[in-house]
Order: sequence, then structure tokens, then C-alpha cells
Amino acid sequence: MRRIWIESAAILCAAVVLGGCATSKDKLLPHGDHTMLDVWNQETGGSAGGAAGGGQAARQLLDARQGLRRPLTEADVQAAPAAAAAYTRTAANEIYRQFHRLPNPDLVMYVFPHLAGSDPVPVPGYTTVFPLYQRVQYAMPGERLEDY
Repeated sequence: MRRIWIESAAILCAAVVLGGCATSKDKLLPHGDHTMLDVWNQETGGSAGGAAGGGQAARQLLDARQGLRRPLTEADVQAAPAAAAAYTRTAANEIYRQFHRLPNPDLVMYVFPHLAGSDPVPVPGYTTVFPLYQRVQYAMPGERLEDY
């Protein structure tokens, strides 16, 4: 019983696979007279060469853009240089640091007298300085403004 079921499932799978090969590409995906450029122009309102409603779509797009355009007011003209000054490189703002260093405190450590090396050599006690952090860390612009 089980063998018959497996054989019938295998025959069914083979029929489905061979049936897929029997379909032609042109029948499944028919070609039209339009090229991709024609479809693009029709949908975006480009040149209305092959598109019936291309001129109307282009006119609607132009009207929508005109509604968004407006003349600059005197306040806009006066504020433009100040807004651009923050992003313009000058000698003054090249010297100024935008990314300030975050504090990296020093740790003063005392090393006790000890013996060192393969031949135990006495080393006297001494004081040394270690930075707390391994790397220098920087703040984001405006995050830390006071100098250290």
C-alpha cells in the first residue's frame, strides 16, 4: 500500500515538472508593441510620443510643482548667509574644534619594591601615571562645551 502511494506521488511530480516545460514563454508572457521607454514615459508623464494621456499627466505634474514654488521673501534672503555660514569652512572655524576631547583622568599608581627578571633583580618602588581609558574619546558637537 505504501509503495503504491510513493509511486503515484512520484508520477504526479514528474507530470507537474514536465507540464511546466510544455508551456511556451511567449504564451505565458505575451509581448506588446511598447518598449520599456514607452511604458516609463506613459507612467511618468514624460514625452507624449506614444502615450495617449502623457500630455495631460505632464500638465498635472507641472501644476503640482508650480503650487509648491514660491518666491523668496526678504527675510529668507537675509537668513540664507547665516544658515550657510554654519556649514562653510573658514579659517576661524577650522581652528575651532567641533569634536572636543572627553576627559581622560590620570591614575597615579605606586609600584612596590619587588624582584624582577629570570635572575631576581631588586627593583625599588616607584610612582607612575596611567590614563584611565585606553583611547582618547571625543564628544559629539554640542555635547560637551566646557574646556578641560
